[in-house]
Amino acid sequence: MSNTKYSKDHEWILMNGDGSATVGITDFAQKQLGDIVYVELPEVGTQVNMDDDIAVVESVKAASDVKSPVGGKVLEINEALNDGPEKVNEDPGGEGWFLKLEPDNPAELEQLMDEEAYTAFISNL
Repeated sequence: MSNTKYSKDHEWILMNGDGSATVGITDFAQKQLGDIVYVELPEVGTQVNMDDDIAVVESVKAASDVKSPVGGKVLEINEALNDGPEKVNEDPGGEGWFLKLEPDNPAELEQLMDEEAYTAFISNL
């Protein structure tokens, strides 16, 4: 996931070729949460700002808010998580994605970390 950017809240965002971006939580985040039993996603069409709560993840340990790494409009949600929230544990950077959005300001991506910076960030936690 070389074009992937990461937030300090452990979300990842990948710009797609069509100008949309896919958002999910990192492997580090899913390991911290433990077994995920429920994911609440926003409605398609929802407008969000950078750092807004966009989803809720419930695990056997706790419930946690997922923040939007950038502002934009929700284009699509991962319906597969309704019946299979464990996909987030199994493949957080792939099939466990949360939503796709259309970023309002792609410059916000510059405020996020690349993979190398994120790896260094979590190594200090």
